[in-house]
Amino acid sequence: MTKNKLPKWNLSEIYLNYKDPKIEKDITKIKVSVHNFVRKWKDKIKALDGKEISNCIKQYERINESLGILSTHSSLSFASNMQDTEVSRYNAKISDTISEFFSKLVFVSLEIGSVNDKTYNQWLNDHSSKKWIPLIKSLRKRKKYQLSPQVEEILIEKHATGRSSWVRLFDETSASLRFPFKKKILTEAEILNKLSDKDSENREIAGKSLSKVLNQNKKIFGMILNVISRDKFIEDNKRGFKSLLSSRNLDNDVEDEVVSSLVNAVDEQMPNLTHRYYKWKAREFNKKKLNWWDRNAPLSFNQDKAIKWEEAKSIILKSFKEFNPQVSEIAEKFFKNNWIDAEVREGKASGAFAHPSVPSLHPYVLVNFQGKVRDVMTLAHELGHGVHQVLASEQGLLLSDTPLTLAETASVFGEMLVFRNLLDQSNKNKRKEMLANKIEDMLNTVARQIGFHQFECEFHNSRKNGELTPDEISDIWIETQKHALGPYVKLDDYYRSLWAYIPHFVHTPFYVYAYAFGDCLVNALWSEYQSSNKEKFSKLYVNLLKSGGSKSHNELLKPFGLSAYEKNFWHKGVRSITEMIDELETL
Repeated sequence: MTKNKLPKWNLSEIYLNYKDPKIEKDITKIKVSVHNFVRKWKDKIKALDGKEISNCIKQYERINESLGILSTHSSLSFASNMQDTEVSRYNAKISDTISEFFSKLVFVSLEIGSVNDKTYNQWLNDHSSKKWIPLIKSLRKRKKYQLSPQVEEILIEKHATGRSSWVRLFDETSASLRFPFKKKILTEAEILNKLSDKDSENREIAGKSLSKVLNQNKKIFGMILNVISRDKFIEDNKRGFKSLLSSRNLDNDVEDEVVSSLVNAVDEQMPNLTHRYYKWKAREFNKKKLNWWDRNAPLSFNQDKAIKWEEAKSIILKSFKEFNPQVSEIAEKFFKNNWIDAEVREGKASGAFAHPSVPSLHPYVLVNFQGKVRDVMTLAHELGHGVHQVLASEQGLLLSDTPLTLAETASVFGEMLVFRNLLDQSNKNKRKEMLANKIEDMLNTVARQIGFHQFECEFHNSRKNGELTPDEISDIWIETQKHALGPYVKLDDYYRSLWAYIPHFVHTPFYVYAYAFGDCLVNALWSEYQSSNKEKFSKLYVNLLKSGGSKSHNELLKPFGLSAYEKNFWHKGVRSITEMIDELETL
């Protein structure tokens, strides 16, 4: 790629650096606020009227906002440079401090969740407290899973030395791994990028290098997964959840049966999705089967020339503007104000994410931009998240947080806007390439993530009976991925250790189905967009994003005439992928 100046975050707008004396001053202020808050409200919530509970929650939100600013600076500093031991120590210290404060504040959610129906109905009908009903409703759903206040406080305080420490170990270990490639030594982000290299030899070298290094470290990654799983099982069991997935579904504000319906719809269609597509792709490569490292290989006529940063920016903003000018204006702020960290460097977190931060600040986006079409799509995806987070911020911190199942809505839709814009400008060969790339991305988001979900279900169920060896984990991995990828992808022994680099298995167990949920939901929305008044749709869509976490998926989809409770909803989402494969096969 030609020299390309890529942006980095400017975190000094929060604090100058991790040594900034203002950090300690802010921690002291928060400590005083928490002390006063506890003294004023603890053990009194059940007797509050509508105005009083509203004041209580407003004060609670302000404290959380202050804690969120601390957390944003420490976690993003760490993501920027995971190899700096002082930054890592700073991040751990802030995490410990926040856990200590949250343990003192946990009474708020416990007491609100435990109020009787009479008090709840008073709040429901009081103008002062009506705004907070979605939050109160959500907390009341958790009532039967709550433990005693003292146990809840202990769990929060131990979080920093428990699960959080294992997540940190995973992140630091992953960031420190180096992968031999010819005469170079690459980071995880760089070696993964080589799996879509146009040279088949490079892909094979990269795939085997990735596998060998992960295999050398499988013992530590296996231990991390085992501990994370056991920790989850113990807590879920004590809380009384019926299944391993139920606690995640509660966090996502989605019913178990809706998730089952999604998983079943995708699983049934695997032969018509991945199996069918990889058969087509193998044929394009004049092979009976693809090697697993060729799964994301560019097609032979692919002319994926490096896309410069400014060009990527222009493509995305133009696509967003054609849909809705407000969406484009918000996205442009990320470019103008250095809210994006895009360069690839040692020690930086691999992959991509959008950090929501807090409403009084703004979100931040991390990508590892290397100039490919896929990188442009990833940037559009994360900016979609960023736009969503900015629009939802008007709800305030406590109501802006979107459940994982809906968190992918704007990101996947943003990707689709950019994709369709590029597709419309393409000739036949480019169109074929674009369709193939998009289908692969959608299969990675839907079918592959459901394959990941099935791996997690099998692994966590097996873990109930005792710790699993890395080889036993690999056996489950291979079995579930064979079904997800199908008979036209060869999964050899080199593929056995690849479970070890998937961060979602560690960061947020059972997160992965949310990608499929979001993608299928967006596919259904996209179908409506194509057949409706586009201006009217875009206004409804922006209102959906502005709602944040204040409404359920059912309430948000209702204006579009859609419902995730209907079996056909998920089939409509899956069908849009199979229709793209139909289109590809006719080219």
